Amino acid sequence: MGYLNLVTAPSLACSLVCVVGHRHTVAVTVLLLIGTAKGLFLARRERVGDAWQVSVPHFPMTGIYAVGIDNRGAKPRLLASVESSHFGPSVAVSDDLGASWREPEEAPVSFPKETETSLERVWAFAPGAASSPEVVWAGSQPSALFKSENGGVSYELVRSLWDHPHRPNWGAGFGGQAIHSILPHPADAQRVVVAMSTGGVYRTVDGGQTWAPGNVGIQATFMPEPERFPEYGQCVHKIARDAENPERLYAQNHHGVYRSDDDGQTWVSIADGLPSDFGFPIVAHPSKGNTLWNFPLVADASRFPVENKCQVFRSSDAGETWQAQSHGLPHAPFYATVLRDAMCTDNGSPAGVYFGARTGEVFASADEGESWSLVASHLPDVLCVRAITL
Repeated sequence: MGYLNLVTAPSLACSLVCVVGHRHTVAVTVLLLIGTAKGLFLARRERVGDAWQVSVPHFPMTGIYAVGIDNRGAKPRLLASVESSHFGPSVAVSDDLGASWREPEEAPVSFPKETETSLERVWAFAPGAASSPEVVWAGSQPSALFKSENGGVSYELVRSLWDHPHRPNWGAGFGGQAIHSILPHPADAQRVVVAMSTGGVYRTVDGGQTWAPGNVGIQATFMPEPERFPEYGQCVHKIARDAENPERLYAQNHHGVYRSDDDGQTWVSIADGLPSDFGFPIVAHPSKGNTLWNFPLVADASRFPVENKCQVFRSSDAGETWQAQSHGLPHAPFYATVLRDAMCTDNGSPAGVYFGARTGEVFASADEGESWSLVASHLPDVLCVRAITL
């Protein structure tokens, strides 16, 4: 099984400093992967201020629910979760920045026959620790974790989590039952934190042999009052890891924004200062500690931006305070939702920040959210975005 590639990526540009009159412009090529309900679009910009060049869709008329970038090798490897209504779910890999894609003959992610379970889709990719350069993790719907030891070409089910006694009680959120967040510890390959809807946060400290819930302090607001803080069952929407302090994690919950300072064992609220505690994405700065972004919505029953304004919120002090960032974004009214994987940063300095809306617009900031510009509009429903500087 395979798909035709529809676009050839241009040759890479080197990073350099250009002088334009008296203005110095840093030329850093950025590649943005935009997964939509009808295919994968690649957007490219050679320097700050240049227009974005957006490809025609790869894998047209397929849902791209997750994209990943593994930047640990000599050249980046791109991964795409491809969901075809005809062929079913699969994973495609590119080692030439999307100029071509390949898939194995056998399904790269599949449940063993004895589980009597079928893969619905892959929701997340995460390269392993630097000490394990061939390890790539994948999260799926239904909620399961898969591990690749050949760079993301093929995967095996992590049976210890699948066989966990809590699994029969994990429920489905509005968007399905899925492991959508995977955070390997950067300095310890034995430690991984995952999050799912619904089920909450789970942790391993022994390379996946055993897993324990890590939800102390996170509310399940949809439960009756006496049961608001269960051991597990929370509908966590997304988690992210701090760049400088790997023990510090951030979470956007189904109502609730939290920080953990002990690698996900316990959590405290950092929602004060935000206009709402409901939303989907939460993104940490790639190199600067205590810095994160999210996109609040009114509530679970009113999934519109607060005051119908398109605005990102940034914290530079680990969630103690928040500042709205909307310069260059559309004026109200703006009604679109930003999904859990539709916001990201690149690996540049200063960091670029990006998000896509379900109405098909994609926005970029080259200055860590201080100002924004339009990358593309009129795309299909944007499901996920990832970016890399080249």
